[in-house]
Amino acid sequence: MSVMLLIEQVLNGLQYGVMLFLMAAGLTLVFGVMGLINLAHGSLYMVGAFACAGVAAATGSFWLGLAASLAAAAAAGALVEVAVIRRLYDRDHLDQVLATFALILVFSEGTRWLFGSFPLYLSVPEVLSGAVTLPGGIEYSLYRLAIIVAGFAVAAGLFWLIGRTRLGVRIRAGESDREMIAALGVDIRKLYTVVFALGAALAGLAGALVGTIQSVQVGMGEPVLILAFVVIVIGGIGSIKGALVGALLVGMTDTLGKVLLPVAFGTVMDASDATAIGSALASMLIYILMAGVLIYRPQGLFGEAH
Repeated sequence: MSVMLLIEQVLNGLQYGVMLFLMAAGLTLVFGVMGLINLAHGSLYMVGAFACAGVAAATGSFWLGLAASLAAAAAAGALVEVAVIRRLYDRDHLDQVLATFALILVFSEGTRWLFGSFPLYLSVPEVLSGAVTLPGGIEYSLYRLAIIVAGFAVAAGLFWLIGRTRLGVRIRAGESDREMIAALGVDIRKLYTVVFALGAALAGLAGALVGTIQSVQVGMGEPVLILAFVVIVIGGIGSIKGALVGALLVGMTDTLGKVLLPVAFGTVMDASDATAIGSALASMLIYILMAGVLIYRPQGLFGEAH
């Protein structure tokens, strides 16, 4: 394998990783602050993708679609929190799993009713189409590079929000002792709604950004949700830093594994067999990575031991 191809795959791994971070960051905020298992988080990813595709098709503007994805996912998240999730905080995790699984079915059928069963397609905005030449003469997709930059910009914004703002102080306090901040006069219900809407907006943004790379279709959020859970287990529940590091590890492991393992097996067996076996093992690598982290650090890389 050439060095240029390897660098291109590393960049693809970064792009995949920052997309997973956008999903996992919202999920870890909700789980860390509220202690809620939200299986419907992938549905909010799907809502963002469909909102972007629908508005972009109607207006011809990807940027209006992107704004619509944030607004639609945040609004859907706030509505779900007020109507359903708010009744689950004092219930056990089994009730939370059952209720949010029911929400997956509601979102899936509602989306199919609104948009139909056929996939939608988003076009890359003209300003980000084509390739850019990186140092060393490497040609790389400008849009994928923009996703990497946007993902790290969102990560920086989240670190600033959590660490430097009054809302961030309340979020961190709510994670540590929700009864105490409620006693100090903070409207804990409003705080939970804001956190849930923020997490939903991040998921919707991820769905909109990825919608130009793959088709937008019903059920697209569930496979990504599974990987987002893997990310927060690796990084540590409730840690934004852990979500970022875990997402990059998963993205790089998955992408490079699918490229390097077939090449490695190709030196000792037939090319078609090497591709099949290498791809199968590559799909297992992220779970092997998760198991390895949990063996040596059960709370995750940046999680707090209890």
